[in-house]
Amino acid sequence: MASILAIDEGTTGSTALVIHQDGRVLARGYREFTQYFPRPGWVEHDPVEILNVTIEAVQEAIAEAGEMPVGIGITNQRETIVVWDRTTLEPLARAIVWQDRRTAGRCQELRSSGVEPMVRERTGLLFDPYFSATKLAWLIENDPALRARAERGDVAAGTIDSWLIARLTGGRHHATDHTNASRTLLYSLHSNDWDDELLTLFGIPRPVLPDIVPSSGVIGESIPDLFGASLPIAGVAGDQQAALFGQGCVEPGLAKNTYGTGAFLLVNTGQDRPASSQGLLTTVACDPEGQPAYALEGSVFIAGAAIQWLRDGLGLLARASESEALARSVEDTGGVHFVPAFVGLGSPHWEPAARGTITGLTRGTTSAHLVRAALEAMAFSSNDLLQAMVGDAKVTIPALRVDGGAVANSWLMQFQADVLGVPVERPDMIETTAAGAAALAGLALGVWPNVDAFLEGRQFDRFEPSIDAETRARLSGEWDRAIETALSWARG
Repeated sequence: MASILAIDEGTTGSTALVIHQDGRVLARGYREFTQYFPRPGWVEHDPVEILNVTIEAVQEAIAEAGEMPVGIGITNQRETIVVWDRTTLEPLARAIVWQDRRTAGRCQELRSSGVEPMVRERTGLLFDPYFSATKLAWLIENDPALRARAERGDVAAGTIDSWLIARLTGGRHHATDHTNASRTLLYSLHSNDWDDELLTLFGIPRPVLPDIVPSSGVIGESIPDLFGASLPIAGVAGDQQAALFGQGCVEPGLAKNTYGTGAFLLVNTGQDRPASSQGLLTTVACDPEGQPAYALEGSVFIAGAAIQWLRDGLGLLARASESEALARSVEDTGGVHFVPAFVGLGSPHWEPAARGTITGLTRGTTSAHLVRAALEAMAFSSNDLLQAMVGDAKVTIPALRVDGGAVANSWLMQFQADVLGVPVERPDMIETTAAGAAALAGLALGVWPNVDAFLEGRQFDRFEPSIDAETRARLSGEWDRAIETALSWARG
């Protein structure tokens, strides 16, 4: 029997799991890293700190497991961009995080130029600071020396998966997979490769970009000194596509929602690439063999981060886990609605100028009402995405599978089912993002013969809708009014 090491490098920390062939999690390591906010709307990470805490988390997990895994699967926060020296492997700037909004003006300029329909048709994406291309362009444009070095091929750039692969293999490999590449605005869904016309549009020299490899397959081997053995890196996927795979959503019509810092809802569309008319994204996912397939995706930029803000910014609760009891302690939000658009609104609104908005405050409003409103916002935002997906993909979604830290909150899961009018299924292993990375690596290395063998024995808690259609429509209408208030403020 064998095990796989799964590295889940997220927005606020890195997790390492050693997952046994029988599906058990043998060990876990975790380390947080620093968030930098140098200006309003700017969010940065230190790439070296990310590397170091990832290595520490892995070493902790392997030591606790008491056995050496046979390979590594990597999943990562997407769209975050890193630039480094190819020779020294030292970063040339802080990483610009997916939440960063510094390129909003550039995105508006590109939108006004009239090329967005072409870009949207080719990439499945739209112009928003969320994606990697304008971040990388900003780094190059603000450092003339960097552009010259980039054009000579002395500089490497990539998302966090590429950074980790480069450092873990001692610089021998500069690679990314199709799922991460599809989030850059530089990748064509038609050719499944970097697109020269898009590179020209954004001013990105092709030599800086990584090779694109399958999500399941051996890329290279880690340096032996890091973990006590040289381990093949055999699986790579962006966090949301990894979670989709880890949930077993590998056939058309199967959907999952991940509740983390943000919330990300994907529905597998197989080999079809439906064009969204409602602000959703078409992105690359994985088929049952880990090869490129497609999905519709909607993104809520702030989900669990709203609870963190109530905890750390306002001191309304000591631990995020207290939110469930607080939500249950009141019958409703007392008329309060909280739109936590701290870094703009994502799908289906795509308004980077939006900011956090709270409506309906009275002298009777308590901390419990605000906490409940923050939890409800996760459910309402996710419902907006699912309804748009049903319309665009013309599919019937039998149930929504969920993962991420917030799904431990059973009150939230029941409220989500009520708002959706669709059952919600919570797996016994909620860290399905890491599980997906492990599965992709394990398939390549023969640990599991197929994805069904990996999923064997998985159990689910099922939450059935418990309110009538009239109540559901009333609640959704009130949420729509709150969203319109936030949009009205943003658009003046």
